[in-house]
Amino acid sequence: MGTPEEHARRTVLRAATAAGAGLALTAPQARAAAGGGGAVGSGAGGADGVPGGPLRVVPTDPRYDHLIARGASNRFRGRPERVYLVGSTAQVVRAVREAVRSGARLAVRSGGHCFEDFVDHPDITAVIDMSPMREVSFDTRRRAFVVEAGATLGEVYRKLYLGWGVTVPAGYHAEVGAGGHVPGGGYGPLCRLFGLVSDHLHAVEVVVVDREGETRAVVATRERDDPHRELWWAHTGGGGGNFGVVTRFWFRSPKATDRTDPGRMLPVPTRTALTFTADWSWEGLDEERFTRMVRNHGQWAERHGAAGDRSAALYAEFALTRRAAGAHMLLGQVAAEPGEDRRLLDGFLGAVCAGTTRPGALKVRRLPWLTAALRGSGEAVGDWHIKIKSAFLRRRLTDRQIAVVHRHLTRADTGVIAGSVVLNTYGGAVNALPPSATAMPHRDSVLKLSCLASWTEPEQAPEYLAWIRECYRDLFTDTGGVPVPGETADGAFINYPDTDLADPRWNTSGTPWQTLYYKGNHARLRAVKARWDPRDIFRHALSVRPARPTASPAGKS
Repeated sequence: MGTPEEHARRTVLRAATAAGAGLALTAPQARAAAGGGGAVGSGAGGADGVPGGPLRVVPTDPRYDHLIARGASNRFRGRPERVYLVGSTAQVVRAVREAVRSGARLAVRSGGHCFEDFVDHPDITAVIDMSPMREVSFDTRRRAFVVEAGATLGEVYRKLYLGWGVTVPAGYHAEVGAGGHVPGGGYGPLCRLFGLVSDHLHAVEVVVVDREGETRAVVATRERDDPHRELWWAHTGGGGGNFGVVTRFWFRSPKATDRTDPGRMLPVPTRTALTFTADWSWEGLDEERFTRMVRNHGQWAERHGAAGDRSAALYAEFALTRRAAGAHMLLGQVAAEPGEDRRLLDGFLGAVCAGTTRPGALKVRRLPWLTAALRGSGEAVGDWHIKIKSAFLRRRLTDRQIAVVHRHLTRADTGVIAGSVVLNTYGGAVNALPPSATAMPHRDSVLKLSCLASWTEPEQAPEYLAWIRECYRDLFTDTGGVPVPGETADGAFINYPDTDLADPRWNTSGTPWQTLYYKGNHARLRAVKARWDPRDIFRHALSVRPARPTASPAGKS
């Protein structure tokens, strides 16, 4: 199992990097670089990545165990009757059609970074695995970059940057799949500079099922005259697995005016990135110093969370860990020119440390931008059971909330080692858009908070789950155990969903989780759902429900 310090270090890094993951039920994407407009026939897509597919993998197939174990959390293991491996839009259409006609309960997997049981659930009898669909190219017809939903963020970064010198402001973890990340909004180290990844989404291809049970692929764009525009909008933060199976994304920045040079159609990162890690030992860090440090960090985020702020190039994840883990950790990167990057970092560290303890260890490296992007936090997800609960914060944690964090990190009545509260810088360019511009409404937040618990043995689950739920509840005890929009906090789960929000034992606020997360966009999302998934084929514990009664949902309930 390793030492407590090793366990905790890997865990807090995983918590921070996992925040770039998307909503769980993912979206796929097809093979061809050029797609049609409007409705696309079942033959959309190029050469099949899975010859003769979709390939049906059943429990007797030696590949089956690998495919059902691709989830990141390890808390859940489903046993579907079949897993479809798909290599094109046409294959996805055939797989969805077959699953629906057979009455199967359907789920979709892209990168496998869902921390709840949306895919790995006992009711799921058919899973569409998008991992063979990994193309990243430039579509000369649409004048936009096309990304298949099975591509990982690392593959997207590598191909966009080496091919054209551009990127998208997506997550910190290179192994996250695009299929779930993009529809969930998608944020990462460059979001304060360039906004969310979904802010650059030009079009999306989705395999949908109509009221009569017919399956087809549809392309929806952000163009104002596109009759399918609302379907595009729903995939800019409405979450994967809600409206259909996404097969392809097209990216072009809304402000890109040059339609001839691909190198001017997406953000251009700096040549280098200054990466940093800093550690604060628990030894000698009393509650007063701890409080001052966390307060300082939050005040910096408040001062520098507006759109256009000069410090938007700095992104940091502050992991406050259990005393048993030994040390707190601050890590991140600065995407600015040499000299300016160090000035921003020094100013940030100086603000965090003002009047309190300086880090015992600080490591700073200037790396080529792509090297830094592919490295992320420098840690793999690992073989842990994971639970995450999170929130968007419009302001820093109050002193009362900091005291709650300190108490849960130091309490001696639990054996939890790998428990942490992580504070990620947010805002900047994300806050430049109004809440209704995309389906992601959180456009006034300056921090993203994550409570994390991670363990190795199934029998440890009750203790770790109790710790994280109690910590989160106590942080927001004034608003019923969840962050109800108000004066100090705003939000609910981030990209990774948390089914506790729908559980009255842990959400006693009386506010539905849909209001906590989608806010004013929920009714609009329900209307999209009613049009494009009227039979509620694509559903899970936290899915958007149609705006009107459905007609005999297919599959098992």
